[in-house]
Amino acid sequence: MKPRNSPRVCSWPRRRTALAIYGFLLLFLAGTASALDPHRLISQYAHTVWRTQDGFPRGPHMITQTSDGYIWIAGSGLLRFDGATMTPMLPQKSFPTESGINWLLGSRDGSLWMGTYRGLYRLKDGEAFSSPIKTGGVESILEDHDGAIWVTRTRVGGVEGSLCRIVGSDLTCYAKDKSDGNPAAFGTSLAEDSSGDIWFGCQMLCRWNGSSMSHYLQEQMDHPSGDGVVGLAAGVAGSVFVAMDGVGPGLGVRRYSNGSFTSYVVPGFDGATVRAVSLLLDRDQTLWVGTESQGLYHVHDGHADHYGAAQGLTGDEVRSIYQDREGNLWVTTDKGVDLFRDLPIVSFSSTEGLNGGDPSAVLARKDNSLWVGLRGALALIRPDSISLTTMADGRPIQDVYALFEDHSGQVWLGINRTVMVHQLGEFSEIKGQNGHRLDNIAKIFSFTEDIDRNIWAIGYDDPKHIIHLLRIRDFRVQEDIHISTLLPRAHFLGADPAGGIWIGTVDGKLAHYQNGAAMIVSNGRSGGGTVDMYGFAVDSAGVVWGATTEGLYRWNHGRLSVMDSHNGLPCSGITAALIDDSGSLWLDSAKCGYLRIPAADLANWAAHPEAQVTVTSLGALDGADPGWNGDRVQPSAAKSPDGRLWFVGLSSLQMIDPGRSYKNRTPPPVHVEGLIADGRSYSAASPISLPPLTRDLHIDYTALSFVLPQRMGFRYILEGRDRDWQDPGLRRQAFYSDLRPGSYRFRVIASNNDGVWNETGATLDFKVAAAWYQTIWFRTLCFVAGVLLLWAIYRLRLRRIAGAMKARFDERLAERTRIARDLHDTFLQTIQGSKFVADDALSGTTDLPRMRQAMEKLSAWLGRATEEGRAALNSLRTSATEVNDLADALRRALEECRIHSSMEVSLQVLGQIQEMHPIVRDEVYRIGYEAIRNACVHSQAAQLRVELSYAQDLNLRICDNGAGIDPDIVQRGKPGHFGLQSMRERADRIMGKFSVESSAGSGTTVILTVPGGMTYRTVNT
Repeated sequence: MKPRNSPRVCSWPRRRTALAIYGFLLLFLAGTASALDPHRLISQYAHTVWRTQDGFPRGPHMITQTSDGYIWIAGSGLLRFDGATMTPMLPQKSFPTESGINWLLGSRDGSLWMGTYRGLYRLKDGEAFSSPIKTGGVESILEDHDGAIWVTRTRVGGVEGSLCRIVGSDLTCYAKDKSDGNPAAFGTSLAEDSSGDIWFGCQMLCRWNGSSMSHYLQEQMDHPSGDGVVGLAAGVAGSVFVAMDGVGPGLGVRRYSNGSFTSYVVPGFDGATVRAVSLLLDRDQTLWVGTESQGLYHVHDGHADHYGAAQGLTGDEVRSIYQDREGNLWVTTDKGVDLFRDLPIVSFSSTEGLNGGDPSAVLARKDNSLWVGLRGALALIRPDSISLTTMADGRPIQDVYALFEDHSGQVWLGINRTVMVHQLGEFSEIKGQNGHRLDNIAKIFSFTEDIDRNIWAIGYDDPKHIIHLLRIRDFRVQEDIHISTLLPRAHFLGADPAGGIWIGTVDGKLAHYQNGAAMIVSNGRSGGGTVDMYGFAVDSAGVVWGATTEGLYRWNHGRLSVMDSHNGLPCSGITAALIDDSGSLWLDSAKCGYLRIPAADLANWAAHPEAQVTVTSLGALDGADPGWNGDRVQPSAAKSPDGRLWFVGLSSLQMIDPGRSYKNRTPPPVHVEGLIADGRSYSAASPISLPPLTRDLHIDYTALSFVLPQRMGFRYILEGRDRDWQDPGLRRQAFYSDLRPGSYRFRVIASNNDGVWNETGATLDFKVAAAWYQTIWFRTLCFVAGVLLLWAIYRLRLRRIAGAMKARFDERLAERTRIARDLHDTFLQTIQGSKFVADDALSGTTDLPRMRQAMEKLSAWLGRATEEGRAALNSLRTSATEVNDLADALRRALEECRIHSSMEVSLQVLGQIQEMHPIVRDEVYRIGYEAIRNACVHSQAAQLRVELSYAQDLNLRICDNGAGIDPDIVQRGKPGHFGLQSMRERADRIMGKFSVESSAGSGTTVILTVPGGMTYRTVNT
């Protein structure tokens, strides 16, 4: 059908530069962002769903992503999604919440544009603003390569325009009744092609090239029963896919190119039979079609595949399709949201057409096709199809075990109780030595071809438990060798480039067979436990590789090396091994998925078997379905000529393309979403001031990567509190308690699933206010008060020290005074008397008798002076360290008194002797000694009694019956004598009570009482 109106050609000045920049940006994005592999079926992508029956809000119909990385979903409300949490977002102002959201667009300036039934609104920085378009129902929004916003509307007047362009605050609308050439009374879908032309639909197809409008019409467009164009997807210049309302000839999905409309039909998809509502050309220019009731279609590599509710889509009514910046595909349906993402591992199962049971063996042929042995069929995988192979008579090939391709390209098959070869497109059965069928061999486990072009097969005789080694030549069994005696568990075969064949056993043994003789060369690792072998291969250098439960065996001309957990493998159980085109080693581990060891590490390990290897793991989240077939048939892994690796999985055939990079190189945007302190929420706007004494605080943060949120990593640090980065794992909250007053900065960084870090991250500044007693002025006041208190204490200490020193000086002065007094009253007076005697003797030197009498008198006086000096020395030398000798000391003083007097003396000790403080003991002794001495010298008494009592207090009582003391002397002391005064001073020093009772002619009693708390080391009770 030719267009009714030919398009008008016009120039667009100054847009070539913009288009060049736009093209560069597209190339840059294509080089840095990942995308879905366009050659896969939809079922081979990872699929994540959020369903309404699981609590997801009903009615999602539009989805987009803003430049900050958040996914936004419009339905009954507006949801923001970070990969872990769906958050309802209700704009604060200027947005009528009762208006439904028809369209969402995240523009490059960070705005979220929302098309509603009441006009266009923009959400930015958490606030909603109405745009210049305030009327009409917005149907579609588009941002072009220049950053201009295009809008189509319905229910508008002719002068308002169905197509509008917004640049900043400037609004330009193209109306039907104006001279802009716009024939549309309403607008629907929008698209921009590679040349920058804007396409939009209504009851016809229109294009704006920058200065003029062109419109294209076919007969089926302008019809009363439909809404015209409901979906557009533009790719190369001048070409656009069109979804028209309805089905039938001229409707459905069509393509406009080169001036005409054509039906879009590829194998698996007929556009005329599909009622499409949404179209998307992804980054690889493959077409995605969302339908009204038939689910999702993906058109790629010249054919289409379908995915609907029966295959796992949340619903068959698709409402929108969107591809985010990481290349993930989002689909909204009437019952939820679906996410499709790429996987490093591609699975082929019955869903993709690999029917016939679980796979058992895989053979990669030289023509890049794959033969897959299934439990109930033989499948053939070509780049564009998967099919099941049958016999010439149409019978299915069942119970396929071992597969092998010989040097001439013929395929050998081990089928239940027979061996077949495929040549020239036909299957032929191999006969035994006697020309009969090989129905005595239940299963063929492995094939190989030696350097002499002999085909070898190894199988198992089920009822007789015999291992058969078959040599086949010229399509007939030439030898049937029973090796059960030597190798009862032989299972695997491999050709030796030097001649003969290698035989591997299930229990890990290795044997070499040549010229009719078999020899066991290895029984496995010495000292090891039970070993099960699952895979076996011989490389071109003659090195034998074995996949076992104890690791990877490598037999290199007499030397066995084992790679296991000691070398860094996360799991030692290996079921298959392959080396890719780069020389890297891939291992199939049933427990740990697929493991990759770089070529350099592999070479280093081969030379040094104890060396560590670097391992990259691909697990269940990467699409891994590892396992092993119970029959252990070969080959269980293969490398196709294009470099792809194929493994027999647990329930599917799995493919890994080492040449394709699946690394997600897009660092995730990081955001701090908010702060909650003591139950009160604060927005993430910085800075935040928190009240004093804030105790419980947690900070919500997130990072936006939707490829594998389960493998994201976070690190955060609170500057001002944390000394190092914290690693919370997948947790998206940080918790703190009892933060001190001050300013803090919270920093968080994140990595995507492949460890690419956003080192810039996000920050949040906040302050914790100080209580009155936490303020600077209060602390300063406390500091000043503390300094003053310390100064006062220091001054008090100085005073105490000065007082103590003064007391010591006073004590020393008192002691010196006492000594001076003692010397003056006794020793010096005696010396002076001695001098008088000597002078008297010298006055009469001729009177010998008189001189003799004077000398005798002088001798007596000198003896007395000696005794008085000795008494003074004894008083000074009394040890202050002796604590329990007070009674003995007083007794010695009494004995000294008896030397000079015939006075009767006695000492009585009452109570249990207590340990005394040395200083107190010395003072008591000196008081007692002075009282005893005075009684001996001055009292003229006949009796002297001393009583020492250890009671609650210490009591010392000294009594004589002498002449007594004048009461006036008792009160005031004798002029020139200091004995009584000294005793009183000593008593005061030890807080004792001193008294003298005496009168003329009635004797004298000296009483001293010292408190026990001052005297005793242990107080009496």
